[in-house]
Amino acid sequence: MARILIVEDSPDNMKLFRAVLALRGHTVTGIGGGEGLLAALAEGRPELVLMDIQLPGKDGFALLEEIRGSEFARTRVVALTAHAMTGDRERAMQAGFDGYITKPIDIRTFPDEVERALGPVPPA
Repeated sequence: MARILIVEDSPDNMKLFRAVLALRGHTVTGIGGGEGLLAALAEGRPELVLMDIQLPGKDGFALLEEIRGSEFARTRVVALTAHAMTGDRERAMQAGFDGYITKPIDIRTFPDEVERALGPVPPA
């Protein structure tokens, strides 16, 4: 399965996201904000980053710019956010996010949304 990095400042959300994705066999790591993001990418080499947009310090848009300007520019990054107003999805996609998942999540559909963001599974 996939290596996934979650950037989320809510410990309760982090625990839920990790548990749901681990049940599908994914290896999930998490950080509580942008500090140490590039180091976490270097260490874990995730196939996907799920990133909250509203974070303490730098927001998800600023962190996405950091990723896109680094050696990890091609890493898939999906916004995982409570921002669900008209235009928020479009703004995130125009900023360069590869996908958009709204919170609160539906635990029944969340793993499928994440797996769609990962793309097709290569043949064994």
